[in-house]
Amino acid sequence: MNTAPHDEARKAAARRAARAIDALRRGWPIGVEADSKRLNLLPVETANLDEALPASGTISLILSASRAATLKLLNQFAAADPNLPIQISLPAPVTAAEIIAIVDPVLDMQYPMKGPFRSEPLTNAAAATAAMELARQGGLLPAFLIVDEAEDQVEAKDATAYADASALIISAHARLPVAANAEAHIYGFRSDADATDHVALVVGQRDSSTPVVRLHSECLTGDVLGSLKCDCGPQLHAALDQMTEANWGVLLYLRQEGRGIGLINKLRAYALQDQGFDTVDANQRLGFAIDARDFSIAARMLELLNIPKVKLLTNNPEKVEGLEACGVTVEERLPVKIAANPHNAFYLETKRDRTGHKL
Repeated sequence: MNTAPHDEARKAAARRAARAIDALRRGWPIGVEADSKRLNLLPVETANLDEALPASGTISLILSASRAATLKLLNQFAAADPNLPIQISLPAPVTAAEIIAIVDPVLDMQYPMKGPFRSEPLTNAAAATAAMELARQGGLLPAFLIVDEAEDQVEAKDATAYADASALIISAHARLPVAANAEAHIYGFRSDADATDHVALVVGQRDSSTPVVRLHSECLTGDVLGSLKCDCGPQLHAALDQMTEANWGVLLYLRQEGRGIGLINKLRAYALQDQGFDTVDANQRLGFAIDARDFSIAARMLELLNIPKVKLLTNNPEKVEGLEACGVTVEERLPVKIAANPHNAFYLETKRDRTGHKL
């Protein structure tokens, strides 16, 4: 079977998505096409709103469903799917500061009074939904102004191609002695779909036994800076120690900062935690899912390492479910025990209270 046409189509879709994400991060409008209709959108976070906002007429704004819920907005026009984005209109003139206050939850306490807003039918539901995903992939707040023109074009389905785990390959391999175990090798993974590099650290001497595996999402503040607000750094090092005690193990270091919402949005979540919100609430107030990580990437990395079965180091049963849904057999779940400190005790306990386990 000739898969070349399909592969070329996937690559073309991933390129369009990559260009669109780059445009969004630069504050440029993009046109998202779905069902033969185009929706031109300007990213609120990065755009020059002072130039973009009209002095008269009506301004249409698209927000994620969870952000709209925080603002007590009801999408009467999409009752069958509560996860659809919300489209609202505001009479001009509106200042850039007023728009930012609507979309950034960190400012909610500073600007508690907002509105009135008028709900509108979604101009193009599929295009709006794809735009929300492109914003997440770009690490931006999921909020857009509807505009008249956009030079960069993308199809709604291209967002899926950008995150295609099957495009991942092993690009580099080297011996890497680490503090936990001098017998370690590192593998670098790269994709022609997106620009994110992931790594796997194989600890100890590989044999026929089932390896101890840890899926660890990148956490700059915890892993590198030693943040006391989370337990990521201690979990990382505890996992390496547990692998050393076993026959062998694999650390999959996934570049999915903030459970898939990006570094800047994770810092916003930290600010919301300082206002009294737990991790679950913070992500939802920002307009994202509680957990936006992609387990198919981890499954693909294990496939490339020829590891079909694992003993998974995690306190989160959803990681087991996510990995098994991608075809990896989880032979056993092993807990990671980390002591709380005064800065993260609330963070850890609220995650248990809200979900029944640590995320």
